[in-house]
Amino acid sequence: MNRIDASTLDLKERVVSINRVAKTVKGGRNMRFSTVVVVGDANGIVGAGMGKAAEIPEAIRKGVEDAKKHLIKVPIVNTTIPHEVQGEFGAGSVLMMPAKEGTGVIAGGPVRAVMELAGVQDIRTKSLGSSNPRNVINATMSGLASLKTAEDVAGLRGKSIEEILG
Repeated sequence: MNRIDASTLDLKERVVSINRVAKTVKGGRNMRFSTVVVVGDANGIVGAGMGKAAEIPEAIRKGVEDAKKHLIKVPIVNTTIPHEVQGEFGAGSVLMMPAKEGTGVIAGGPVRAVMELAGVQDIRTKSLGSSNPRNVINATMSGLASLKTAEDVAGLRGKSIEEILG
């Protein structure tokens, strides 16, 4: 898989969750902040990352840097995805179904952030299993990464696009 260069893109970022975490040490509790951030260009490229630091702005910055390292290309047909797919990560599972033009993004919080920044305008999704934002976002990203267009499938099978689409 080719790496996408984030410096050439105009990426928007969205913080999905901020969580205060604590580590108990000899002197008391050591507080830090953990963030989940999604970046995308609203034109088929999206990435998600995690950041952790003593202060919120630093945790967000680290999350954005991590997300830029994990960018994927999402195949978009018209305004939706090419086919139904289910992404899984840990106990989180997200079912994504293509929708007709004008439907809009029907998705819960973390999934909505990924879809809007990916540039998908019409989609129906259902988050199954875990409601943990990290698992939901990673499940969504794994589902989007597994999408294939008719051209990709035709190339893999050595057939024409007309034969694949029937």
